This record gives sequence, C-alpha cells and structure tokens, in this order.
Amino acid sequence: MPLQLNVDFPEPIGNQSYRELRMQQRLNLFWEVHPSLSITAQSRTRFFTGDLVETFPGYAQSIDVDDGYLNLSTMLLESRKSLLHFNADRLFAEWRNETWNVRAGRQRINWGINMITNPNDLFNIYSFFEFDYPERPGADALRIQYHADWATRAEVAFAPQQDLQKSVAAFLYGFNRRGYDIQLISGYFRNQLAIGGGWAGNLGSAGFKGETMLFYDLDTSDDEVNVVIAVSVDYMFENALFMIVEGLYNQRGGAGSTTLAADGFSASNPSFSRWQLTSQLSYPVSPVLDFSLAGVWFVDEQVIFLSPSISRSLTQNTDLRFTGQYFVGREASPLSSFGNLMALSVRWNF
Repeated sequence: MPLQLNVDFPEPIGNQSYRELRMQQRLNLFWEVHPSLSITAQSRTRFFTGDLVETFPGYAQSIDVDDGYLNLSTMLLESRKSLLHFNADRLFAEWRNETWNVRAGRQRINWGINMITNPNDLFNIYSFFEFDYPERPGADALRIQYHADWATRAEVAFAPQQDLQKSVAAFLYGFNRRGYDIQLISGYFRNQLAIGGGWAGNLGSAGFKGETMLFYDLDTSDDEVNVVIAVSVDYMFENALFMIVEGLYNQRGGAGSTTLAADGFSASNPSFSRWQLTSQLSYPVSPVLDFSLAGVWFVDEQVIFLSPSISRSLTQNTDLRFTGQYFVGREASPLSSFGNLMALSVRWNF
C-alpha cells in the first residue's frame, strides 16, 4: 500500500513514498439463546508492517483508539517494524418480538439514508474515504425500537461516554407519506441540541434522498448554530451503470481539515469543505469484474478527490481489488497535504 505525499513537509514526511502491508481477519459470532433473545460478537484483528510503522512516532497510538464507553481495543504486539491490533466493534444482546426490538451493547445504529454523506447518523458516522472497513464502526449504546406497522416506527437510543458532554441521546420517528419514507430526529449530540430528519423516495425512475440537521451549541453564549444538508439522486441505466450525485452544504465545513483527517468526521461536521459535490459511478464489466469511480469536488478548497476502484472475483470466496485515492488542485489547501494512495487487496470469505 504505497502512500505518496507531494508537499513541502520536513522529513520524515516530505516528498516521499511509503509502503505498508496490512493483513486483517474478521470474526463474526452469533448465539441464539432463545427465539427472542440472541447475542452477537464481532471483531477485527489487523497486522501492520512497513514504512509507516517504522517511520512515524505515535503510529501505534493512532491505531489503538476506541471511541466507545468501554475500551475494547488492544495492541497485542508492538515492535519497531510491526503491529498487531485487536478491536471488538460489535458486542450486543438483542431481544425482539413482533413490534419491539431492544439492543444493548456495541452495535451499529444506522440512521443514515444517503449513500455517501449521513448527517442523520448521530451515533456512528463513517468516512467515505475509508475503503477497507465495509462493516463500519459501532457505538456502545442502548437502542429501543417500536414498529407500529410496515412503514411506521419509533426509536430511542442512548450512547454514553466517560465524559458525559460527549454522549449522544436521540429520538427518531419514521413514517411513509405519498411514497416517501420520512424520518424526524431530535436529541442531544455531544453538548449540542440536534434537530432534523431525512427522506427517501423517487423522482420518476431515479432515487431521491436527503438528510438535514441543525446543531445548536449548548455551552456558548454566541448562539452558535451549524446546518448540514445533503441531497442525492441515484439512477440505474439500462446497461447496469449505477450513478449517484450528491450535493452537500456544511456551514462549518473546511475549518480544521487536517484535524478532521486525524480525528474523523462527525454528524455535525461530515466534510472537509463547506460546499461539496460528489459523484460515484459503478459498472459491472462482467459477472466477475466490477469498476467504480468516485469524485469529490471540495468547492471552497478548489481541490478534487478522485478514487478509481477495480474488483475481480477470483473464486467463489476470493476477491481481488485495486483502489486509488488522489487529491489534486490548489496547493495552498490543507487537502493537498493528504497525499495519494494506491492499495491492492485480496479478500477471502470462509
């Protein structure tokens, strides 16, 4: 996995190429204690070796991070040349019947509707740029769902943190109106009041989705408000080419881009730029070969992100994939310091 940085950083970064080998194993366990009660445990163990491990102080600490209430992350092996890291990203008990569903523990609470940017995802938003984590992160939470019928549901969820101001507690009400699935959300998000919602429906033969949230800071006297709006259209052409186009407005976007790259996105700041336009194309070249191309235009930063990807099925359980990530545009932008990446991966399911 070579990483090329083409900016005038001092050594050891500088205009250099870095290579890294990663191996990761995922274990998914499920125990049905009773027809209405089950326990799920999932984890990933990753091995790192290469230039990044040897060159950058603190690289191990940047990997051994757990954002949950409980620390379920541990570095099993740490040496000058290699790291072995374990993280349990799912560990929950679930009780269910025809109308109720209750989950307690580390889980994924997926309130997002869009396929790219999800300001509705208050509990465990994911990064569009993180290509090697399809399972996406979870949150330590209690979640209660009530399904009144096939289209109407109510949910309440609480994800505590050691620092209570960083906790999240929210309520969602979902229903269907005139062919559109609509959800309304309100709650407490990391010392902010959060209000918003989203929709999913169709414009003719195209999918039409959107999410919007308003965040109001509770610890300032300046009445600071941030508004995030993401609207997308998706369409499947007759030749099986699938296209997504999304427009995003993030009132606070663009501030602290370098910090965002290290700390990750949040529902209240899900982008590097105030205005962002994203497009993604995917096309099945053959039954065993898929191609995709994603592009992001960071309007404020005058930078474009490009990510081509080719995936080939080698056997029934084995896939080969190449992914590239490139930032091009205005050199003065902090995004230009992110460098370029090329990754080749093999995935085996058993």
